[in-house]
Amino acid sequence: MLVFFKERLALLSVPKTGTTAYQTALAARADMVISDPPLLKHAPVYRYNRFIRPMFLNVCDAEMELVAVMRDPVSWLSSWYRYRQRPFMVDKPNNTHGITFNDFVEAYMKGKRPGFAEVGSQFKFLERQPNGTGVTHLFRYEDQRRLQGFLEDRLDIKLNLARENVSPDIEVTLSPDIEERFRRKCAVEFALYDSISRS
Repeated sequence: MLVFFKERLALLSVPKTGTTAYQTALAARADMVISDPPLLKHAPVYRYNRFIRPMFLNVCDAEMELVAVMRDPVSWLSSWYRYRQRPFMVDKPNNTHGITFNDFVEAYMKGKRPGFAEVGSQFKFLERQPNGTGVTHLFRYEDQRRLQGFLEDRLDIKLNLARENVSPDIEVTLSPDIEERFRRKCAVEFALYDSISRS
């Protein structure tokens, strides 16, 4: 997570949406950088609202606008699946070695997910809180030009991004029937993604 106090802006780090590259590029420009531990680096809206927002509101009488990125839900799961295929993961309990992407998505849809498919939810990460705290500026991962332009304009900076924390480039396919079930089961994820402006 990055906080830019003068601009009243906080960039949330939704996992597997490319925000690590922005964090590296903007760390020197930010007033606050939370890069560790992962529970705070990847603080969702509800955790930001509970722990970080009160700090700025109570001490500085300042409210931040939240910026976040969301990825197409199938692509997001694909990235998690491929990320857990990395060679050094083979002995870890949440690896996806020997598991097909179809199996991974089916496991993700279960009420009690096995460890290898427990990756959270973009919808829950971004969910608006009862007190109204929510993401002010939501961008599609697939529209990097728009996100980069917004940050460059708002922060008056020229960004030079490098690819970081990238999942292995492995061909994955999802059968149409499983994708259809996934779209029904996780309809809120797709509805939120589809609501993001493209212009």
